[in-house]
Amino acid sequence: MRLRNWIAVLVSVLLLAGAGVAGILVNRSTVKAVEAVHEKDTTALGTNNGTLTGQLQKNSTLELAKLLGTAAMRLGVNDAKDRITLSVLAAKSTTFQYGMATAAADGKVLTASRSSGLPSASDTAWAPLWKSLETRAFGFSGVMLAGEAYVTAVAIPIKVGGGLVGHLIGFNQVATTPLHGYIRELRSDVHKTMIVDTAGRIGAASDDALVGGEINKAIRPGLGLTGSRFVEYTENDVKMIAVVVGVQPSGWSYVRTQTKAYFDGAVYSRSQTLNLTLLVMLVIGVVGITVLGYRTQITRRRADERFQALFQHAPDLVSVLDVDGRIIFSSPSTTSVLGFKAGSLAGHSVFDVVHHEDQPQMRERLGTLLADPDGVLRLQCRVRTADGEFRWFDFTASNQMHNPSLNGVVINARDISENRAFQERLEHEAQHDPLTGLPNRRRMQDKLNSTLRSDAVAVLFVDLNGFKPVNDAHGHEVGDELLRQVADRLSACVRAEDVLSRVGGDEFVILMPGVMTADDAVAMSGRVRYVLELPFRIDGHEIGIGASVGVHLAAAATDPDEALRAADHAMYEIKHTTRVPAGVTIRVGRHRAVD
Repeated sequence: MRLRNWIAVLVSVLLLAGAGVAGILVNRSTVKAVEAVHEKDTTALGTNNGTLTGQLQKNSTLELAKLLGTAAMRLGVNDAKDRITLSVLAAKSTTFQYGMATAAADGKVLTASRSSGLPSASDTAWAPLWKSLETRAFGFSGVMLAGEAYVTAVAIPIKVGGGLVGHLIGFNQVATTPLHGYIRELRSDVHKTMIVDTAGRIGAASDDALVGGEINKAIRPGLGLTGSRFVEYTENDVKMIAVVVGVQPSGWSYVRTQTKAYFDGAVYSRSQTLNLTLLVMLVIGVVGITVLGYRTQITRRRADERFQALFQHAPDLVSVLDVDGRIIFSSPSTTSVLGFKAGSLAGHSVFDVVHHEDQPQMRERLGTLLADPDGVLRLQCRVRTADGEFRWFDFTASNQMHNPSLNGVVINARDISENRAFQERLEHEAQHDPLTGLPNRRRMQDKLNSTLRSDAVAVLFVDLNGFKPVNDAHGHEVGDELLRQVADRLSACVRAEDVLSRVGGDEFVILMPGVMTADDAVAMSGRVRYVLELPFRIDGHEIGIGASVGVHLAAAATDPDEALRAADHAMYEIKHTTRVPAGVTIRVGRHRAVD
């Protein structure tokens, strides 16, 4: 009997030991899989924001080059004319309203738009700017103290005849830049987001109080490098972790910091609890098979609670797909993010909720992933919510078919609809006039280039008559409103396939694809002049203006710049010569306009 009891105890201990070891292995494998997806997703988020930051910085260099192309600099020391020109350029700029300056080829500042509030020439943060200009057509400084404000500088070379004669420098106050505004929208109680220069000074942050400060010394060795990395360190006796992503072309870095405990989340604490429970069960196993069964049920329930706690509070969607793309598990966050009832998607194909335009790409990528046992893929696609709306998600998928505890493809999906909308808004602003909302010169030229490759285009160049006296008599606010009303009237004149754009202060261009007859162009010109000669009422004033319209009928394959110059020249003849009657001048074919 005693031997039988010992055998029963031994069997109980062995069964419990086997169950405990299996539970620990499953727990460790699951933790590693979730940790891998979490780290990849965190890195992907940092890379996206780092790319967006780099694009904003690159846009600032393009704006600086565009401003330089509209002005002539004498490059004298404290030159009065250059100071006026720099002030005008700063006022026109959307990025460098803090001020602008010129510098000699050796980097010495010559003339600035403002007499005070400039960073010291000895500030070490100038160094990366001048070093970059040695090999590139632009340079970015670090964060510098200018009076009571923190600023950064962007510079481009000024060349004459291919030789360097100086530099144009634009200053922006970091606390008021669009970049800081975007990063501030990422503020959270559990993490801090910062954009940091190569020296460790903070140029944009989710917390305004951090701007101008310095990053933790433990993070600095990772600054100025390409790619991404995680840095673990201690701050005020608290274990911290930071993801650091290099930003090009400036060499700055995107940094997101949080406590290690929050980054690890509930998975590690629950894992330790499970391991301890299994060890206790090994000791308790000596009391018999009954206790073994009871403890096994407790272990299973606690494991379920651990996973439920992990996925219930996760902001991302976590799903597991089988080899055919059917959903075999979806996290409870499906309810809060997509609006579906918990578990309602189980058994359905993932393609039932993916936008039909994105399905071919996803099927192809999923097939490639299944062929790679250790594969991981990233893609963005639109997912349908319970109410029928489609939202953009960033998918990170890991092939865990070989993992017996998962036996599927693990997908982590994050809602990036707001980021996509922000990027699309930036693209729209880059191609549209902010005052009238019409396409700008760049958008118009792109459309003209693409249309002329295969079709004829009538180009109408419209210049307002009498606009300057309106500005002088009533002020710029009335002038701006007049331009908006002009844009509305012109929009009502054009056809659906026509392109109306504002290309200058009081200059507009209308593209009429497919038009090669003078009658159609004359009719459009007549409508334009008629609607613009009607009185405008603004702030109680009745304002009258007119328009000079030059037209060029460009055949297919005509040089776009030549067509635009011809229409401009036709308008110029109307506006400045008495030989051409008020109305419209038509130029046909491949006429070369006088430059």
